[in-house]
Amino acid sequence: MSTSPSEQFEPQVNPGEGVEALTFQKDNGSEPASQAEFVQLFTRSQRRLYLYILSQVPHPVEAEEILQEANVIAWTKSSQYRSGSNFFAWVCQIAHLEILKHRSRQKRTKLRFSDEFIEQVASEVVEQVDELESRRLALKHCLGKLRDKDRDLIESRYAPGERGKDLASQIGRPANSVYQSLGRIRRTLMECIQRQLAVEFH
Repeated sequence: MSTSPSEQFEPQVNPGEGVEALTFQKDNGSEPASQAEFVQLFTRSQRRLYLYILSQVPHPVEAEEILQEANVIAWTKSSQYRSGSNFFAWVCQIAHLEILKHRSRQKRTKLRFSDEFIEQVASEVVEQVDELESRRLALKHCLGKLRDKDRDLIESRYAPGERGKDLASQIGRPANSVYQSLGRIRRTLMECIQRQLAVEFH
């Protein structure tokens, strides 16, 4: 039975291994994608990849942070991508591992999802692109409604490489105070997003 290019080059990773273990099945002498092909596929995948991540983490701003981390890894691993294979499946595998790393760092937070739940959502997310895009637009709208100092705080918190304790030190506030403010801003954003979606879908 013949197989499609995407089936021939599905990413393979063993349980417990990280992104460094990500490899491809090589068949029929397939060549790595050209830089032009990779750039085109990478650019086209960004919205879908963000929505894929957003479906598995509780906060849109965290999804954006994970997206950027996954993008950096995808670029460093670009030579492993084989021309004609399923690019979205490949980059989702990278993003999935970054999501698991993120969840490991967030174990002390109260809001947690089981691994089984994450896997189920991941398998269905592609069918939810329209709804998730609405959430992204709602988030953009709600960020614009925040007070300037609140928007600056949450944008600073989720800047690449930023950590809560470092941010507290930079702005001269106690860490607990900063975490409380971030929690309040997140709740405000989630309530605003829910209101926006209620208006859109009713």
